[in-house]
Amino acid sequence: MKPASPFLRLDDIPRHWACVAPDHPAIYQDGRVVTYAELWDCVVAARDFLHTKGVSTEDRVLIVAENSLALIALLFGSQLLTAWPVIANARLAQSEIAEIREHCQPSLTLFTHAASPDALRHGVSHRAVEVTPPGLPTFMVSTATVARDRYASERNPDVAMLAYTSGTTGKPKGVMLTHHGLLHFARMTQQARRMTAKDIVYGLTPMSHIFGIGTVLLATFHAGATLYLTARYQAEDLTAALAAGGISILQGMPTLFSRILSQQQRVGKAKLCAPRLRYLYTGGGPLEPCLKRAVEAMFGQTLHHGYGTTEYAGSAITTRIDHPRADTSAGHIIAGAEVRLVARDGSAPPPDKPGELWVRGPGVMRGYFRDPELTTATVTADGWLKTGDLARMGADNALHIMGRVEDVVVRAGVHIQPAEIEAVLNAHPAVRLSAVVEAIPQELVAFIEMHDGVPFDPVSLHHYVQESLPSYKRPSLFIRSMLLPVTASGKLLKRHLRDALRQS
Repeated sequence: MKPASPFLRLDDIPRHWACVAPDHPAIYQDGRVVTYAELWDCVVAARDFLHTKGVSTEDRVLIVAENSLALIALLFGSQLLTAWPVIANARLAQSEIAEIREHCQPSLTLFTHAASPDALRHGVSHRAVEVTPPGLPTFMVSTATVARDRYASERNPDVAMLAYTSGTTGKPKGVMLTHHGLLHFARMTQQARRMTAKDIVYGLTPMSHIFGIGTVLLATFHAGATLYLTARYQAEDLTAALAAGGISILQGMPTLFSRILSQQQRVGKAKLCAPRLRYLYTGGGPLEPCLKRAVEAMFGQTLHHGYGTTEYAGSAITTRIDHPRADTSAGHIIAGAEVRLVARDGSAPPPDKPGELWVRGPGVMRGYFRDPELTTATVTADGWLKTGDLARMGADNALHIMGRVEDVVVRAGVHIQPAEIEAVLNAHPAVRLSAVVEAIPQELVAFIEMHDGVPFDPVSLHHYVQESLPSYKRPSLFIRSMLLPVTASGKLLKRHLRDALRQS
């Protein structure tokens, strides 16, 4: 029988390890080592600073940041006051930060400018003041508030934080994540990776994203392991850290692994030296077969995959460490979760046919902040979360994610998932990334981002898809994009592409 978790709240995690293993490294960043005892001192200092600013229960604390010690301390420090931290990626546009700020109505807005030039830019625009509270790194503070309401905490005593999703409508959606749900996710992630205090986890994925906050930060600390923290991808830093024998777990969006591959190709190396690396994982987006094969060849080990969503506090499905997969399935259901597939008419789809993925379990969000109507439309009365993602169940009960329900195109009476077409295009040796959208009803347009130095040849691409796709799945038009629009965490922003087509 497994021992009960010692954690009831997220802030219990650093407190526990500060007592049990005070001298064990919690964070490596920029050549500095921060022990768990030092991390807890920073968390307490953050709590004390926020308290002096009047932060208390029910308040939202907006942290405009990139990965850093200051961000982690302010996150846990807010929770010690039973306030709700809201992490916004500093790379967002000013208008996007303004939308989040207007929606969450923070009592305080903080900018970790010492670790992020973009946070500095936002801090200056908000006329924030630089502070260096005792025991904390330097950051900026803006006390200017928007019109603010109180939110009845007695209805949501377990809410740990708000996480804003990129969404597809442009409307900010603040997901109320619970301590219970996030702790369950951290524990399941630790178990799935067999993480121990000996592990060193590469921490690049932004903590404004559920992947970064749950899979990277909380699971690492739940295990009492060490986080190799970095705010931005630097090829030389990563390859040096891997070669030095420190990093044992490497996780990131598919775009991270594409960057690593491109860097290795530029330097002419087919293999990457990583003597202590034992676990590779990608999530937060679709995994292409060609990317999986290339990464596994470069590292000489399995690239694991999974599926999660912000509204479920992280992953509900993952591949198993003892059963490597040759395909790009997201794997099997994580303990505690349930899934079902639902066809358009509400029935179960035929075997091996896609349906909308519904999830139920401890990770389901408390709801969307200040949007009960959307909450009711997304979570059923009996607790099923409608993810909006299409999936099919394989013969071995593994889940295969097919794309978004809203992206499905009906052409010649057939339902087409653009992700299928993108997988074919992304396998073309000249194509770095593609995005397929419906321009006008039943007409497909493919936006193409080419590899550096490769000419754009739409005629060649037309011939390529003729050989690889049936006529009803072929794009009518190929458009070159120098840089496809993505979120700060690396997800394609197809809404921007559709808007551009409508305007043109």
